[in-house]
Amino acid sequence: MTPTACPAWQRLADLKADADDAARNPHVELDGLTFDFSRYALTAEILDQLIALAEAQDLAGWRARLFAGAVVNTTEQRAAMHMALRAQPGDDWPVLEEVLAERDRCYAFADAVRSDSNITDVVNIGIGGSHLGPALVCDALHEPGDMRMHFVANVDGADLGRVLAQCDPKSTLFIIASKTFTTQETLLNARSARGWLVDALGEAAVGAHFAAVSAYPTRAAEFGIPAERVFTIWDWVGGRYSLWGAIGLPAMIALGRARFAALLTGAREIDEHFLYAHLAENIPVLMGLIAVWNRNFCGATSHAILPYADALGLLPAYLQQLVMESLGKRIDRDGGVVSYPTGPIVWGMPGTNGQHAFHQLLHQGTDAVAVDFIGFRDAVEGPDGHQRVLVANLRAQADALATGRRTGDPHRDCPGGRGSNVLMFDRLTPRNLGRLVALYEHQVFVQSVIWNLNPFDQFGVELGKELAEQYLSARKPTDSR
Repeated sequence: MTPTACPAWQRLADLKADADDAARNPHVELDGLTFDFSRYALTAEILDQLIALAEAQDLAGWRARLFAGAVVNTTEQRAAMHMALRAQPGDDWPVLEEVLAERDRCYAFADAVRSDSNITDVVNIGIGGSHLGPALVCDALHEPGDMRMHFVANVDGADLGRVLAQCDPKSTLFIIASKTFTTQETLLNARSARGWLVDALGEAAVGAHFAAVSAYPTRAAEFGIPAERVFTIWDWVGGRYSLWGAIGLPAMIALGRARFAALLTGAREIDEHFLYAHLAENIPVLMGLIAVWNRNFCGATSHAILPYADALGLLPAYLQQLVMESLGKRIDRDGGVVSYPTGPIVWGMPGTNGQHAFHQLLHQGTDAVAVDFIGFRDAVEGPDGHQRVLVANLRAQADALATGRRTGDPHRDCPGGRGSNVLMFDRLTPRNLGRLVALYEHQVFVQSVIWNLNPFDQFGVELGKELAEQYLSARKPTDSR
């Protein structure tokens, strides 16, 4: 139903006027993870009313349907069972058998690539959800000695050219990741890569130097990729939720099966927490409700993702797609135009770099911005002492936004009263990265339920693609406009 019709929504609007005087220290602990939202001025009544709003919008019912494999993608009449991709034997998913079988196929292929001394470089060609997830994982968890991984997404030829310049055809494996195997950018890059390989090694080399991830294996076969090198993605997995299955093949190759399995384990732990924890102690539920509070009652039009870990440089871009493609909607589940703001603009940069780029706006700008700080108590690598300085800066920025400063000079004053979430893990590991990404997946689902949106379709991206095809079809060979 429309959330604005809920009594809790009306009460929250009234409570916002008094929220600035709140004094609380709320946080949730979960096995080495601390979710601290104490810097938001949230009274007990505000939190109670946010939870009442979730209950009125039937969050528990939608969550149960999501995990039961029911149709929750209502516009396309599909389930959304991406959580099944991180399932373990014995879990209760209708697709469990095929998921485990395909995971084993992927692991076996990844093991073979990792043990093949003739392969030095792996190039993943995809875009959007077929690119951002594995690129994030490989970038975040790279260790010395890992195979060289490259990611090509942009149809700009410079992207592919930059990668090919670093590779030798004889020792390069290409993975073509496209659910439909018709994505314009991906197929153009794939054909160009194929031509580069054939020019060097001949047509017969294609089968040994290409693999694919697709829901349409016959199209991959037409490209010249043998069936045993084509891995499956199903229509009940949205691209931006697909990291955990075959789309993660580059990450399986880079990390090996044990480290990739730890990534799945972490995500599955959050699935369990989201499914069973009480709403008031449920981290993704609280993240989603606070996001609704920021967007609809505090006027925040954007959400800054600030990981204080250089290895998570791609996280803001990954979450940008996850949030904005899922929640960038103006039509609700019932086909009506919403009367309230929905998805925010997501952006960000690792700290401390962002402190010297855009934190000025966060502290003294005129716009309300929701902020998530993400940090790790212990360093995985790097010189001694750096992690202590990094964490100190994270905490200082969060506190400065909340408390502000009064100097008597308006140019130097910071108003304060600007809340933020702090997600603090023990260290950046595959398990914790899996937990982090799954938290945001479920946060998005919570927001979608509150706003009565379908977070699993993305029809808005189609118009531009269709027009581009029309322009390309109509353009004359000599037309250089």
